[in-house]
Amino acid sequence: MSSLKKTFTDVDLAIIGAVLALMVIGILSIYSAGVTAEGVLVSKEYVKQIAWAALGLVLMALATLPDHQRYRDYSVFVYAAFLLILAYTRFFGRVVNGARSWIGVGEFGIQPSEFAKIATILVLAQYLSASEHESSMRRLVVSFGIILLPVGLILSQPDFGTSLVFFPILIFMIFVAGLDRRYILFILLSGLLTFAFTVLPLWEEYILPAPTKFLFLFYRAPYAYYLAGATLLILALAAWGYVSYKKSYYFWIAYACLVFAGSLGASMLAHKVLKEYQIMRLIVFMDPSIDPRGSGWNILQSITAIGSGGMFGKGFLQGTQSHYRYLPQQSTDFIFSIIAEEWGFAGGFVVFALFYLIQRRCAAIIVSLRDRYASLVVAGVMGMIFFHFLINAGMAMGIMPITGIPLFFLSYGGSSLWAVLLAVGLVLGISARRYRS
Repeated sequence: MSSLKKTFTDVDLAIIGAVLALMVIGILSIYSAGVTAEGVLVSKEYVKQIAWAALGLVLMALATLPDHQRYRDYSVFVYAAFLLILAYTRFFGRVVNGARSWIGVGEFGIQPSEFAKIATILVLAQYLSASEHESSMRRLVVSFGIILLPVGLILSQPDFGTSLVFFPILIFMIFVAGLDRRYILFILLSGLLTFAFTVLPLWEEYILPAPTKFLFLFYRAPYAYYLAGATLLILALAAWGYVSYKKSYYFWIAYACLVFAGSLGASMLAHKVLKEYQIMRLIVFMDPSIDPRGSGWNILQSITAIGSGGMFGKGFLQGTQSHYRYLPQQSTDFIFSIIAEEWGFAGGFVVFALFYLIQRRCAAIIVSLRDRYASLVVAGVMGMIFFHFLINAGMAMGIMPITGIPLFFLSYGGSSLWAVLLAVGLVLGISARRYRS
């Protein structure tokens, strides 16, 4: 009993304060999103959000209680269970916004992919902490395999936005695990090149003034297959040269070929899995005016709302873009636009500062930890929260593509809120015990 009391006494109050402040801001903004231009409240979403927040705080407290070594012991089983749940969801789940990603009965439903992130963090932390004697290459390959299983199942729903979150989780965790920085660079380069190859067909069609004579080689069959095959051949020869002669330039040739061939293959897979409107979302952020009444509408209205807020905003319940219903999905994907319109730059800065505080405290916890497994769990949670904030706030401001990723603690929705509060509970429990032997 004294141990539990000490755990709650030693929790990081800065993180708790930032989380509570963000949830209060979120509830107020969701309430505002439900008010029309005539001042009539037409949505009770804020009531549900209050209930979800209250239950989420209970879940956060419960997640703080067990010693993190208990999570290590059961992480493989939790991970396997969520893989089965994701597979079940893929075939028997409920379709919401074009993705079969929900399960539940009646009005109650949850999105298993949100909780699968936590399960993946736990099992990846277990593997990376237990494999410190292995080579960086082997650890990277196995780590990729661990995240690709849930990513593949989530992509098949299809839920492109949620599947992306697993990659920054991986990057943060392998960085803390001490893998060779070349492999972290490999992931970043592959991600950027995959994005470029994925949007290339629509970019050439809508943005370029005239089609080029060679870009079709990167996306049109059978030319793309020939190009990938030639790159793989060069990769094999370079790998043989490196093994035989140990020359560094052979390594970098193989490295570049692997990035190129992997990105090209991933983009071809993306074209088969993703629908055209999802790919179109990736390109309109470059130039929303190419489809101002279609895919570009969301970004244009969001930018208008944020710009109209000025320094201190129009005031609570005084936003026009949201109350006149110009903002789509304003209580979920574009909740930051409401905050910026009603509270201005100052309100947006407060949100930024609170997320920065959470990130800063997580980084400080990682530095103070002596347990590698615990530091990896915190790194995974840090990466998850960072990416959600970066993408959601970025897409509201028009500097990131629209991917349907919610803004943690603020966006309307129970699954994402519960998942992030559970993750914060893990961090709080680890932080409270970090100086104990």
